[in-house]
Amino acid sequence: MRLAMIGLGRMGGNMARRLARAGIEVVGFNRSHEAAEKLAAEEPNATAVPTLEAAVAALDAPRVVWLMLPAGAPTEETLNRLGELLAPGDVVVDGGNANYHDSQRRGALLAEKGIGFADAGTSGGVWGLENGYCMMVGATAETFAAIEPAIRALAPGEDRGWAHVGPVGAGHFTKMVHNGIEYGMMQSLAEGLALLEGKQEFDLDLAEVSEIWRHGSVVRSWLLDLTAEALKEDQKLEAIAPYVADSGEGRWTAMEAIDQGIAAPVMTLALQMRFASQDERGYTNRLLAAMRNAFGGHAIKKSG
Repeated sequence: MRLAMIGLGRMGGNMARRLARAGIEVVGFNRSHEAAEKLAAEEPNATAVPTLEAAVAALDAPRVVWLMLPAGAPTEETLNRLGELLAPGDVVVDGGNANYHDSQRRGALLAEKGIGFADAGTSGGVWGLENGYCMMVGATAETFAAIEPAIRALAPGEDRGWAHVGPVGAGHFTKMVHNGIEYGMMQSLAEGLALLEGKQEFDLDLAEVSEIWRHGSVVRSWLLDLTAEALKEDQKLEAIAPYVADSGEGRWTAMEAIDQGIAAPVMTLALQMRFASQDERGYTNRLLAAMRNAFGGHAIKKSG
């Protein structure tokens, strides 16, 4: 199999490497050409090209072009260009974190030109090169068959960690909910460990506690594994700012829960806690302090 990987950042670059090491020929293109050249220098099954047009030209029909680009404009613009460069029978895979509504729309537009489209929800982070990626794919049966060898190569195993979960849109929808769950799990672990750290009279060793939880407990998980490793290095975490970014999928999950009328308080509150960490102005809390002072004469702590 031969495919083009467009976008060779932290995820795309490692995915290209895993594919190449599985014997799949990879044509790599990245806006910063150095990343493509580095890939080609490291992997015998990979080549670097300077443009999107060159990536398409390097493939034999039917062509498979895999995108690992940021959601939004970069993906939209590239898909529009591919719609002009590709031909009926070719396939485009979007492995980034796109909104599933966008994936449904994009799939329909490409289908009008006879071009197959697959939305591949991808989980595994920076560890995917070594451990494999969990792949959740939305596509027609015909399109999925065209990319199945690549999905098997990327997954943790040929028989596990991947599935053709449904039609176009289903892959990114499944990954969206996956990320919402991830938000809730992370928040719960962080809150629990903060409670342990706050009980100063017990002088608990958080690295020790998180390590013993990894073995036999009902809360053991990969997230706990990563947390335990971080705490071994530094329990104080004083060098890390208390700011937690959100990538967008937590927002989409909360909005989907509202649209469906399904209660999802844990995932939604975990998202709201991330917003709270990002509030550098603290205007809400300033107002609360002003209100308490106004109705009850409670003291206000002056800033600065």
